[in-house]
Amino acid sequence: MPRATHAVGSNVLRKEGASKTAGTARYIDDLSFPGMLHARTIRSTIPAGEIAAVRFNFDPAGFTIVDTRDIPGRNIVALIEDDQPCLAERAIRHYAEPILLLAHEDRGTLAAADVQIDYVQAAPVYDPAASPTVFKTIAIDKGRLDEGFALADIVVEGEYRMGHQEQLYIETNGVVALPGNGVPDDVDGITVYGSMQCPYYVHRALMVLMGLRGEQVRVVQAETGGGFGGKEEYPSMIAGHAALLARKAGRPVKLIYDRVEDMIATTKRHPAIVRHRTGVTRGGRLTAMDVDVVFDGGAYATLSAVVLSRGLIHASGPYRCDHVRIRGRATMTNTPPNGAFRGFGAPQTQFAVEVHMDRIAAELGLDPVRVREINALRPGDTTATGQRLGKDCSALQVLREAVTRTDFKKRRRALANTNRGLGLSLFFHGSGFTGAGEVKLASKASLALTEKGARILVASTEIGQGTRTMHAQIVADTLGLPYDCIDVNAADTAVVPDSGPTVASRTCMVVGRILQRCAEDMRARLGRMTPRDYLRKHGPLVITREYERPGDLSWDDNSYQGDAYGSYGWGCDVVELEVDRDTWQVRPIAFLTVHEIGKAIHPMLATGQIEGGSAQGLGYALLEDVVMRDGRMANASLTNYIIPTTLDSPAMTVVMLENPYQHGPFGAKGVGEMPIDGPAPAVINALRHAGFDLRAIPATPERVMAASIAESTQRTSRTQGKGSSRS
Repeated sequence: MPRATHAVGSNVLRKEGASKTAGTARYIDDLSFPGMLHARTIRSTIPAGEIAAVRFNFDPAGFTIVDTRDIPGRNIVALIEDDQPCLAERAIRHYAEPILLLAHEDRGTLAAADVQIDYVQAAPVYDPAASPTVFKTIAIDKGRLDEGFALADIVVEGEYRMGHQEQLYIETNGVVALPGNGVPDDVDGITVYGSMQCPYYVHRALMVLMGLRGEQVRVVQAETGGGFGGKEEYPSMIAGHAALLARKAGRPVKLIYDRVEDMIATTKRHPAIVRHRTGVTRGGRLTAMDVDVVFDGGAYATLSAVVLSRGLIHASGPYRCDHVRIRGRATMTNTPPNGAFRGFGAPQTQFAVEVHMDRIAAELGLDPVRVREINALRPGDTTATGQRLGKDCSALQVLREAVTRTDFKKRRRALANTNRGLGLSLFFHGSGFTGAGEVKLASKASLALTEKGARILVASTEIGQGTRTMHAQIVADTLGLPYDCIDVNAADTAVVPDSGPTVASRTCMVVGRILQRCAEDMRARLGRMTPRDYLRKHGPLVITREYERPGDLSWDDNSYQGDAYGSYGWGCDVVELEVDRDTWQVRPIAFLTVHEIGKAIHPMLATGQIEGGSAQGLGYALLEDVVMRDGRMANASLTNYIIPTTLDSPAMTVVMLENPYQHGPFGAKGVGEMPIDGPAPAVINALRHAGFDLRAIPATPERVMAASIAESTQRTSRTQGKGSSRS
């Protein structure tokens, strides 16, 4: 048997690194099939109303045209709620809603086809707080709120607002659909190749839309250029469109969005309004937390219910408080539906609580670090849902590490009365699906023995974060084989089991643990035999295991009480920034982040995740302003939707602590989402330290200038008030 080396904890070469660096990796637009047609979506140009008439002002010869009458199954995008049609039949609920599909073998002819749609317009709803349509409400209660406020010396209130954020993956959405599914004589089947995060989401949606059995649908992930949640649920829509055209044409169909269409039509981060009312003693101890959250779901429910769920569970922050009341709702507006985005609701609610904590400290005249030290969760404490935390709770460790490494208190004093500010945020993030979600998923993973080692069979996708590499490291060390002896199969629903979606910081902790169990069983079967000897003696060996919930976890979906997540990661960010008082631009100068993630399976990849997520969080804080006009994104281009470049990002110091989770592979927790939770509140807290009181992001120059004017006005008012009282 080949001699093993330790892969876990080392920076082994990425499994797909060679093909990507050599340019041989094939993304969806690199794929071509004989007789392939190109497709285009005809979309609504109003935010609300009804379709009155459709006119085709072109010669239809050579075109394949699809409308709702061509749908063989149910006209829905199957997800959680069955409220979103694949194609609008009559009602229009948002700008860019799909109405018709066209396909032609010539792209120029396709682009020139003129379709005119007449509408009867209706009054749109844009204010999520005033919307009469509620997709989901959730309530979390702990203790007795009235008792908590009775114990308080002061009550601090605040409202915080966050806008949309565009995922802006480097590769736009795209699919290719082929009639048939590779099974002989099954002409009704369908095969879809696509840029996606969740092949089995697409698989289920196609079964419902096309009226097919599971074995008639095949979904294959092509090499995918980023996702950030934007390719979690939306590929079910675009895959359905391509499949309908392929079925009607009897030919392969490619549907690729350009950047403008991708930004206008696809999901974004949910805008949010979060209100806090907090009771606190003069010594800084939280006695009561009353939080109200409104998420803007857009026109259809998509994943709003579960985004709201995670957001509310994190809404009280990494703090202990005996009396908590959290209320939240996701509502409908006549804007394109919002959906999954890295962090999944937690960045919005943790932004609010962390900015609020700094305001509490200011009201009390206490240091913001001290207020957090007093209230940070410790092992044995309970969260808002009543989950008792274990010894891998690391809130204080990451806080103290960040404060020590930046000499935070001394540096803040040194920056007083300058154009610079220093801010901090403390945050946490649950790994895996919420509550009983992992049990309901019942994810499976398989490991097949090969002559040189083993092949991993999972639906977990590689979207740039290192899934294939990390899974291979876990399997290699568990089997006691070299890393190079482990292969990873493509995410193809005809071959791999459903290991669940590549979301929720679950790919390492949950799927990695299932693979570890597969490898443990395989190693026991092998004994002293080499893989080659075993295959020659016993024949093929494939081991499949299913997720098993740790016995110490329990959750009640009705009361929203219990163990929301198997484990939490913990983080603390410190940002120093400078404000140009001529242009009101904010420039981050230095950034330090401390993350406790259980175990870094691949330190370089983990560092990359933290740096990338932190940069994305800085963009959320300062630059990424989705401008909505009449229900439409008005700045849908890279020219005027600004994301951080290397010139906008400060040098980053990443510190990783390890406090192992007993049920994670080699102690690992999730890492992908948590880095985006902390930068925005740290930035706003740094701006507050510099003299700018903002309660909304992004902190554009216009907002910073307005905050400066407001502060000057208040200062003048206070001065005049003092003068009049003396007189």
